[in-house]
Amino acid sequence: MSGGLDTQPTATTLNVERLARWAWEGRIRVPHFQRPLRWQRDDVIKLFDSIVHGYPVGSLLLWHRPAPKETLQLGALRIHAPKMSDALWVVDGQQRIVSLANALHPDGQSEDRFRISYDLRKKVFVPTPRDTESAVIPLPVVFDLREVLRWFAEHPEVINYVEHANAITQTIRQFEIPAYEVFQENPEVLEDIFDRMNNYGKRLTRAEIFSALFAGKESARDETPTLDRIAQNVNDDLEFGLIDNDTVLQAVLARRAPDVHRQIRNEFGEEARAFIEFPDEDRDTAYRQGEEAIRAAVRFLQGSVGIPHFTLLPYKYPLVVLTRFFAHYPDADERSLQLLRRWFWRAALVGPEIFRGSTSGAVRALNRAVKPGELEGSIQRLLDLIPSSAVRIPDLKRFRSNEAATKLVLCSWWSREPRSLMFGNSFGNADLALCIDDARTPFDAVQYAVSRYSVRRELSSWSANRVLYPATEYEPGSVESALTLPQDRRPLNEPDWAVALASHGISLEMAAALAAGDVEGFLTARQETLESQFETFLRQRCEWEFEDTPPLDSLVLDDEDEAEELSDDESSRFH
Repeated sequence: MSGGLDTQPTATTLNVERLARWAWEGRIRVPHFQRPLRWQRDDVIKLFDSIVHGYPVGSLLLWHRPAPKETLQLGALRIHAPKMSDALWVVDGQQRIVSLANALHPDGQSEDRFRISYDLRKKVFVPTPRDTESAVIPLPVVFDLREVLRWFAEHPEVINYVEHANAITQTIRQFEIPAYEVFQENPEVLEDIFDRMNNYGKRLTRAEIFSALFAGKESARDETPTLDRIAQNVNDDLEFGLIDNDTVLQAVLARRAPDVHRQIRNEFGEEARAFIEFPDEDRDTAYRQGEEAIRAAVRFLQGSVGIPHFTLLPYKYPLVVLTRFFAHYPDADERSLQLLRRWFWRAALVGPEIFRGSTSGAVRALNRAVKPGELEGSIQRLLDLIPSSAVRIPDLKRFRSNEAATKLVLCSWWSREPRSLMFGNSFGNADLALCIDDARTPFDAVQYAVSRYSVRRELSSWSANRVLYPATEYEPGSVESALTLPQDRRPLNEPDWAVALASHGISLEMAAALAAGDVEGFLTARQETLESQFETFLRQRCEWEFEDTPPLDSLVLDDEDEAEELSDDESSRFH
């Protein structure tokens, strides 16, 4: 047990201007045991809204101690910090300080969650629009009085808001945040404080605990692989969306041994060597190899399975199992991959409820099925764990973008290569990734075919009134407006219009009914079409009626004639 503080903390207040300047100058540092940055854009907006309303935003706990010369990555800011004898290390308040420093600095605008502006007319903070709006002023401009005056000189049409803008500037700059400053040489005491503070309220996730336990050296943070960096790298390279840190951790652990719920405190110690399948690797190697296996799993999901984005993954746990599989079998043959693809869709349709303990039980059982050096056996065990008797076809009359059943429906729609109703081109992974951005569900990529306010309540939850349409700012209008455009105003000719409609499960007759005002006729006809297409999709992906035999070259056969006969039989099942 660590000792207490040598001296009592000093209570003070620090205004936003001073905190931001200190962060930009490199005086504020983040210790290695801190949790990753978790705030999203809405959290940052709420912080500034609280500031201008004079609401409390919590207190800070700052640790006085020396700091080396180093290059810091503070959110989107890269800061060349000098050596300091008295830096301020953030024990509590990292999310707030990093958000302030980034949102108020021009360089912080490179990251969406910090790209915030103030709408002078509506008097609210908003995401910075991509197109310039005269009454919307970026936060880095708001923060600098000279930039405010220059901005109004360029926007004389809103000069009557200059006094209000100046007031907002002063309010933000002068807003005082309570802070406790501690002087303590022993870092264990501060880690103890950090642990207690974060376990009294929102508890640390397992991924955050793991990251803190194996943070690496303070001086090597820029080069050290982390769970955050793995997720970001995969997203940057494959446009799969950000995998949450707990799933990344489970995938990294699954690669090394089946039980992802094992004790992690001694993951790289001598005690773990008895059951770890890669016993000689250190922490950084485990992270890097884990990232490679996750990449292989994601490529398989995107290329072979048809899951374009993390938010369309019905359940997270198959990604963990696939990571383990590809860590041991990176060069699996095509027949094995076909069977693995078959297993995925069956598992996604059945769900984890068939396992004792649900998701945790599913991960444990499926990971144990994947054994090193037993490719065919591993796949057969995976398939055997998913019985066809547990199949339940999801109800398309309940559409919830955060539910597994709806994500299965969306995947079936994505397989039809949905097209733009304005330009006729197919949407791609990049469109989906751009539209969803950092959201946790695919909600932003789905539009209503008809305004929900003009549909009877019992029809409002039908899938028939939803369209997977990952439009960006380059796609004018909406699905509803496109469907009801008069024929002479459509940018597509009749054949291309029919193809675009069909990609969304809409026939020309359905579109004509909608244009004529027959909303219920449109929804009823489309619902029937979508249900039929969905059943066909699941039947084709799950392939319950086919034999789950391993690759032919793995079978022991008596003679060439029997091999030839079996080959013909096998071929007939798939054509």
